[in-house]
Amino acid sequence: MKRLLWIGSPFFSDALSSCGWDAVARHNFEHAAVFGWHDLVRIAGFEPDVLVVADKSRAPYVLGVEDFPCLTVFYSVDSHIHSWQPYYAQAFDVCIASLRDHLPRFAGAYLPADRVWWSPAFAWAQDAPEPQTAKDMDCVFVGTVNADLPRRAAFLEKCRSGLPELQIVTGPYRHLYARARVVLNHCEHGDLNFRVFEALGCGSCLVTPRIGHGLTDIFAEGEHMLCYGADTADNGSIVDAATSAGEAVAQVRYLLAHPDVAARMRQAALACIDGGHRAVHRARTFSDRARALLASDPQCVARRRGRAAAIRKDCLRLPYLHWAEELRSTGLSEAYLAAAKGKFGLTGRE
Repeated sequence: MKRLLWIGSPFFSDALSSCGWDAVARHNFEHAAVFGWHDLVRIAGFEPDVLVVADKSRAPYVLGVEDFPCLTVFYSVDSHIHSWQPYYAQAFDVCIASLRDHLPRFAGAYLPADRVWWSPAFAWAQDAPEPQTAKDMDCVFVGTVNADLPRRAAFLEKCRSGLPELQIVTGPYRHLYARARVVLNHCEHGDLNFRVFEALGCGSCLVTPRIGHGLTDIFAEGEHMLCYGADTADNGSIVDAATSAGEAVAQVRYLLAHPDVAARMRQAALACIDGGHRAVHRARTFSDRARALLASDPQCVARRRGRAAAIRKDCLRLPYLHWAEELRSTGLSEAYLAAAKGKFGLTGRE
């Protein structure tokens, strides 16, 4: 077996400990920072055989990765809002991406399509029904609503005009979902978001937009959830906001009027989540594929390192120069300039 370092947002990293790795080290951070090879070795306490750089919805923070001497994996979750990610991913041996319809964006001259793997969102281990909780809310949306999410704000406003009992709240979603007869979802950017899996994993009855990214391949409309026409979609299928909200309200009202249907839907969706869509399932799938790649193509790391200079020139230099300008106030500009020249990472500032 191998030793793995996971840096960035944790996602399913906790579940890797049960997947046969000799050692798993994890490091998350919230301050402005960049990391090279020797930084990562110090953090892990060992030289990793596999490195996972997980999306934090911020600038690329591991530099020099094109020349790292281990299997490297970039985990993209927010490709719907970060157009630089496919360029950065070319410096890695593997990319796992949450949004299925974006997989072709990541395949390129240095990262072949067969090493871009779909890994959709999931329900957390802590997501579970709370059977003793009284359902004292007809319908709830739990999440951020502000000027940065204009479509969501407009959609929910229209929904509430037709569904006054809709409650729009923030807070610990697990307990709030347990109190709701129906959970409403909205996807600002047409992405298959975690809220789908979290709601179903908590045993909730879900009404969610009909989007792409494999939603209806994972869950069956009418069996696991009800859908409405999306007012924002990544796949080009879109309806106007009023129509979208009207359809959503109609689906919620149907479920409220047919509690037996809602109960069957909750049970079927929870069984689907438990059968294949929790963190441990994503961890097992990733672990199996990573070890299979190391066994079947032991030269993939050497090939990538042999093309490190070309990867920097063709894919990384311009994004790094952009971030050097963008992040002047953080004191990280010099690091990005050095990375653009191949002087940060394996043999650079460390």
